[in-house]
Amino acid sequence: MEKKEIKITVADPTTLGLFGLALVTLVASSQKLGLTEGVSYLIPWAVFVGGIAQIIASKYDFNHNNLFGATAFAAYGLFWVGMATGWLMNMGAFGAEIAAGTDVKQLGFVFIAYLLLSIVLAISSLKMSKVMFVLMCLICLLFATLAIDSFGMGHIWHTIAAYTELAISIMSFYALAAKYLNRFYGKELIKCGSPIIK
Repeated sequence: MEKKEIKITVADPTTLGLFGLALVTLVASSQKLGLTEGVSYLIPWAVFVGGIAQIIASKYDFNHNNLFGATAFAAYGLFWVGMATGWLMNMGAFGAEIAAGTDVKQLGFVFIAYLLLSIVLAISSLKMSKVMFVLMCLICLLFATLAIDSFGMGHIWHTIAAYTELAISIMSFYALAAKYLNRFYGKELIKCGSPIIK
């Protein structure tokens, strides 16, 4: 009997990943800007949408052989799971001893590591679109300001981080709209700009 091969087509997961990034940065920026208080409602969205949704997008980007998307969505998805865990630690969910032993400067070094990764991703985004390059530059700025803030170098850096996070959310919503609608209608309805490096 002749064997038949079945080809499984996987849809582009970029819009899901971008939505995860857009939503969680929107809510996180609202807290940093003082529009909302606390992180209790931020935690589930950070885990499920900011974290798991981006990790799912990463898995399917690996299937698409999209190294940029796979790396970025996995790294940033795990970042939000880590942040949510840190917030839970500070709230005493894992015991008073762990809550008392946190050192925000350690988080600063995490931000530095993510800044270095984001710089690498920003360089590679030069071959993508201007929108993606601007988005990656904003993410680099966010991690730089978060790191500086974590090392206690002035509240102004917290404020800059808040507005940068809001800009990341807006840019992510724009990028996901372009990716989805342009693909859905088969033509460029929303412009993203040509690559800076061809």
